[in-house]
Amino acid sequence: MADKNTFEGTTTVGITCKDGVVFASERRASMGNLVAHKVAEKIFKIDNHIAATIAGSVADAQSLMKIISAETALYRLRNGKDISLEAAAAVSSNILHSSPAYVQTLIGGVDDTGASIYSLDAAGGMIKDTFISTGSGSTFAYGVLEDRFHEDITVEEAKELALRAIKAATERDTYSGNGFLVAEVTKDGYKMLEKEEVESIIEKINS
Repeated sequence: MADKNTFEGTTTVGITCKDGVVFASERRASMGNLVAHKVAEKIFKIDNHIAATIAGSVADAQSLMKIISAETALYRLRNGKDISLEAAAAVSSNILHSSPAYVQTLIGGVDDTGASIYSLDAAGGMIKDTFISTGSGSTFAYGVLEDRFHEDITVEEAKELALRAIKAATERDTYSGNGFLVAEVTKDGYKMLEKEEVESIIEKINS
């Protein structure tokens, strides 16, 4: 994969909260030992109630996000209602199982059953968990998540936790860095945090 831009060195985090889910990532896209891009988008809005993160080949990841978004839109047209998180994850799993891609994906959000996050591997393996990290910096991120996560965590608390985890990864993983992205999904829908809000949380962490 050295001949294409990848998110292979990515660090992403997904946290299930009692009132929604939070996703965070850094922004570096690498090509071997070259920092190919410093403003990579690694969190995607799939639907108003679903978001996803990606690690792996840029081309494969972007293609997968487009397909999943199209499938969720088609489901609503055919059935007159939003797709459930489990069904969206299962569709994504089937896509990867039939055509494996060089990606690792987190997909999650809020539906009638509450908040949930699923991890999908390159061959379509699907696992539901309360908090998940992907990419080369995930070892460092998990250290923070394991220490600070609790079952009653709120979205507000999780935004700070997710950024702490990503920040820890960027300080030790050479393939992660160049800024932060944070998104939340609640009963009110999908929201990508503004740069100023992210910076405010980082300042709180550093203080």
